[in-house]
Amino acid sequence: MKKKASAVWKGDLKSGTGTISTESGALSNAPYGFNTRFGDVKGTNPEELIGAAHAGCFSMALSNILAESGLKADSIETEAVVTLDKADGGFAITAVHLTVVARIPGADAKAFEEAANKAKAGCPVSKVLNANITMDARLAS
Repeated sequence: MKKKASAVWKGDLKSGTGTISTESGALSNAPYGFNTRFGDVKGTNPEELIGAAHAGCFSMALSNILAESGLKADSIETEAVVTLDKADGGFAITAVHLTVVARIPGADAKAFEEAANKAKAGCPVSKVLNANITMDARLAS
């Protein structure tokens, strides 16, 4: 399987602007730029998109792992916080922190924690990121 996304950039780093689109159409010419990345201007940025991809991937992986144990989640809510730090001569994504709250009838805390850790390690987006990925996972009652 191959999925495609594209970006168009015009101008220099600080005053330039760009758009990001996805093959599926979920994003179509979504604006991004220096101010959407480092400021508070409306639009997206690469780190936010990586966070969304990681949260979605993790949630799907956890759902699959739970199903393998005979469990079905009523809900899995995942937030991914991506850290961009200044590094040697530039910037680097140095960490991702996942916060997960799930409602899973019949699950106990130990089984949930094991499944969440397995999903964190096994989700394809986790595997591609070379960052310290941490997590807080809580089973809601």
